Amino acid sequence: MMLYKLFLKQCIRSKEVWISLLLIVMLGIVGIIIGNNHLKKQQDAIAEVKTYQEQHFDRQVSLHNDDLGLLLYYAKFAYINPLNPLAGLSIGQADVNPTIKRITIKTFEAQKYDTDLINPMSLQSGNLDLSFVIIYLFPLLVIVMAFNVISEETETGTWRLVAIQTRSKLKFIISKFLIRLMLLYVILIFLFLVSKLILNLVFNAAFFWMVGLSMLYIFFWFAISFFVISFKKTSGFNALLLLSVWLVLIILLPAGINAYISSKYPVPEALSTAIAQRDGYHVKWDTDKLATIQKFYKHYPQFEKYGYPTEGFNWLWYYAMQQMGDDDSKEEQEALGEKIKLREEASRRIASVIPNMHLQLVFNQLAGTSMSQQMKYLEGTHAFHEKLRLFFYPKIFDGKHADTVDWSQFKPAYHQTEVISKPIRGIIPLLIASGIVILLSIPMIRRL
Repeated sequence: MMLYKLFLKQCIRSKEVWISLLLIVMLGIVGIIIGNNHLKKQQDAIAEVKTYQEQHFDRQVSLHNDDLGLLLYYAKFAYINPLNPLAGLSIGQADVNPTIKRITIKTFEAQKYDTDLINPMSLQSGNLDLSFVIIYLFPLLVIVMAFNVISEETETGTWRLVAIQTRSKLKFIISKFLIRLMLLYVILIFLFLVSKLILNLVFNAAFFWMVGLSMLYIFFWFAISFFVISFKKTSGFNALLLLSVWLVLIILLPAGINAYISSKYPVPEALSTAIAQRDGYHVKWDTDKLATIQKFYKHYPQFEKYGYPTEGFNWLWYYAMQQMGDDDSKEEQEALGEKIKLREEASRRIASVIPNMHLQLVFNQLAGTSMSQQMKYLEGTHAFHEKLRLFFYPKIFDGKHADTVDWSQFKPAYHQTEVISKPIRGIIPLLIASGIVILLSIPMIRRL
């Protein structure tokens, strides 16, 4: 016990270490506050849309009571993807993709990827959430605290004395590492407790998985440091090599993998879908109305009883045109969705051997902010849009007035995000990476 107290004093006696510890705590709290502001912004938007939707319908009914088709040209229905409070720790895709879709019953593809206006400079710099602090900055703190564990003893001339007096040099080094590891675990747990209070988090399985995976990730970086110091080089060499490893793992590899996946799975379908959707709708203005209505009835045979009105403007033909915008771009839609899934799967496979990328993907999945969960939300939005169409089409085609509809039933609808929690898949890559590095290090440490 006395030895551990001595190691702790040695560890924290440096001003640089104290400054680093204080800085990481401050940055962690700032990241939590940024995450809380993001959640609050979304919660305020959800509260506003509830009030707005009711007023919106009342206004539209007062303006267009005699023309339900025209009213539904303007009427918007909210479909909400409520954020998991853990999204305050790992914002993921939630800063790019809106959590509220306000859609009309017109062509869905034209509305599918609508998003909020966001300053592109803020998107480029990203969000400083707690996951960023853990994944990017905690490794730097590990490097600061571990790079000179052996070299300091060698440079001050005390290593030979330690080697003679201690029964096990390996145990001596591990003890110094354990003190540093425990100190960082205390800071990590403190930050998660602060996040619990600020974000009103629940102590559930997803929260504890985040804590546990973060601890494993920090352990991995201590394993890397353990391996580097086993070369018994100077403090300067150790620091430079560890920073190089950090640069490669944290910056270069993710950037390179992103470029590789983008080139392997290009998405020209994003443009072709937009063009096909626009052509599918707009060219119908100059297409024979009968042909448009016939195509519409192939999609919805239950509406064929409304006949084939082809003279002048009518809402059946107009909404048939809108439907063609979706139908004519169906192949491109499916190809685009498949490419996005392939990108997600490729990212997951590659990330399984790169701990920092793996941890970010798992954090996003636990927080409900991953790309796959966003795609599920869009699928839910599409089903919601189809439900609205099937409800309103008969009323429009029958020439009903707006006041015959019970508008109070159309409250904002909510999507249920499935939290992806696969503990074994989350833990194994970190354990394997740490284990391999430690196994490579131990024989070299024994030779010191």
